[in-house]
Amino acid sequence: MEHLGELQEDIDKLRRAGKLSDNEVYRSYIDSKKFEIPENLPNAKSIVILAIFSKLALVNFHLDGKNHEIMIPPNYYDDGTTFEDFENLILKEIIKESGYKVEFTNKLHVKLLAVRSGLGKYGRNNICYIDGWGSMINLFAYFTDFQFEKDHWTEIKMMDQCENCTICFNNCPTNAIPAPTDNDFVINAGKCISVYNEIKGIIPDWIPSDAHNALIGCMRCQKSCPSNREVIGLTERLETITEEETRLLLDGSKDDKLASSLSKKLKMFSPPDAERVLPVLKRNLSFFLRSQKF
Repeated sequence: MEHLGELQEDIDKLRRAGKLSDNEVYRSYIDSKKFEIPENLPNAKSIVILAIFSKLALVNFHLDGKNHEIMIPPNYYDDGTTFEDFENLILKEIIKESGYKVEFTNKLHVKLLAVRSGLGKYGRNNICYIDGWGSMINLFAYFTDFQFEKDHWTEIKMMDQCENCTICFNNCPTNAIPAPTDNDFVINAGKCISVYNEIKGIIPDWIPSDAHNALIGCMRCQKSCPSNREVIGLTERLETITEEETRLLLDGSKDDKLASSLSKKLKMFSPPDAERVLPVLKRNLSFFLRSQKF
């Protein structure tokens, strides 16, 4: 907890230097986060940051008698674990003493926290990597009133593998990743495909039509990264989307049965969120299918 001020300064320093994109969507993500003691656990002593290995998901959409396989990055689908599962893990396997509390938080910059804690390192693409798991992870942070004895505080580091590697830079279709000569790993988030295809709206014309490679988000820099070579093939196969379901989705159907079925198969949203999510998936799938024709 005594490092909260330094963690916040890391972010504020980037903001003052103008390195954080002014993209409204991106800023809505980061400006709502702040390194500070939570009101519901004012006597917090430590933060536990967990990295959970999560496979790249693959799903087949059937259309016109053809099968179209499309990726869903690890951080966009639900693998079945819950915040309560992680809470119990921390209490039973990490703290191992009774009488303490843990409180989940989504108000912290978890990538920075993971790197500063020594758990991971940044890639040139500004994504957090864990040894042995690459970037196929989800990060979760919990405050606790338990005082850990060891402090694993470390400097912000980029992976050694990135020093002379330009693969992610060369594979980014929108030039969001800084040139290796810049010796920087803060990307231009306003150019990142994920910022645009996560929400409703029109995809900018400057994003190439063949850049769309996932149902949501983008895997271009991660799929080609040498640090993911050992884990990128460990995939999670989701249930197939039938020809009828694919057509209904592309037609913009608001059918409750379709929403329920896609919710179950894709593991990305609950039926009440269908009105918000399905238009996004329709648009993204249309772009992906269109790019497959060229």
